[in-house]
Amino acid sequence: MANMSPIDIAEVAEGSIDNDSLKEWKKRLGLELRVSNVFNRNASYEAIRNFANGIGDANPLYVDESYAAQSRYGALVASPAWTASVFPHWVLQGLAGVHADHSASDWNFLRPVYVNDRITPKCYFVGFDVKTSRFAGKTVFEYQRFEYWNQREELVSWGHNLLVRYERQAAKKDTAEGKGKYDEIQLPHPWTDEELDKVDQDVLAEEIRGSRARTWEEVAVGEELTPVVKGPYGMTDIVAYCAGASPVQLAAHGVQLRLYKKHPAWAFRDPVSRAWEPIYGVHYLHSAARGVGARYAYDVGVQRHCWVVNLLTNWMGDGAWLKCCNAQYRQFVYHSDVVWLKGKVTRKYVDENGEHCVDVETHGINQRGDDTIPGEATVILPSKEAGSPVDKRLPSKEYRGTGKGVFLP
Repeated sequence: MANMSPIDIAEVAEGSIDNDSLKEWKKRLGLELRVSNVFNRNASYEAIRNFANGIGDANPLYVDESYAAQSRYGALVASPAWTASVFPHWVLQGLAGVHADHSASDWNFLRPVYVNDRITPKCYFVGFDVKTSRFAGKTVFEYQRFEYWNQREELVSWGHNLLVRYERQAAKKDTAEGKGKYDEIQLPHPWTDEELDKVDQDVLAEEIRGSRARTWEEVAVGEELTPVVKGPYGMTDIVAYCAGASPVQLAAHGVQLRLYKKHPAWAFRDPVSRAWEPIYGVHYLHSAARGVGARYAYDVGVQRHCWVVNLLTNWMGDGAWLKCCNAQYRQFVYHSDVVWLKGKVTRKYVDENGEHCVDVETHGINQRGDDTIPGEATVILPSKEAGSPVDKRLPSKEYRGTGKGVFLP
């Protein structure tokens, strides 16, 4: 950071975590938050396809209508992770100018989202803790509960998330002085052509189980999942993700300018292009990332969680059900990084509902050997005794792919 020109660092709004602000914030506990950052609400074919493409998920169940029609779903469905494109699990609220990093989610999946379904999100502020961070000094751990409801007033998925709120000026000062948490990292990563050829081979070695059933009886504790590899993470990867799941409703010119004039803390002038840019630009503009104390532009936390869902659904096949998936978003995946998403079966059992489950530990290892997203998941597999767990979670045939039901206001 020390050899970077000041022009490379965006001047973004800076706020403080003070006692008066926290007292006011405490009054909000338990409130339902207004979800204004809705991107997808209708699960159109394009919305489902664009999301799958945006996370690099090639499962035909999400993009091929003919294939999906022949599956037990009977129509096109979305990836279990698709609800993150409705809104990204969280609402930015309070503590103006204080940065927010989405740092973990505990995600539960109850029902499939069919093409033409309409999803309504809800979000609640459920708690916070004040802590001290080596990276950014005084920080706040903020907790929210997220829910996604379909047009039949059925809860589709839900969970809790963690946001780490920190003062940008403190993080930026440490990075500028070479005291940042990851200052020893060389960015962009110095790949050799031979290394990149090997990465490409690993990416193309991905396996999609699809219609070939993976039964509970055939799975053993200790079994490893075929890795899913993402990277080198670049500009097109984040652009594709924004096209499929943008949580900030990116717009252009006067549409955005009017919004920025109303909410000055949401934007900054890029020091290179001199264009107005959103704080979300930390994910594709190095100047924005440096402006909040990071070394380089970096990924979206829930985007990485969606990659883990990609790993799990590839392995389990169309006849299984992803019950839950939690993960911690550690470090950043910087532009030029590669992540090898891996998993291993750690437990095999029949649960209290008579469903045949396996627990899977998951990881996202980058080229430096860091685990960027440790987590755990539970998958319900088809069994000779109980059949497919998908069947009991399907709506009546009259609703599949039709969008029928009571529409929420």
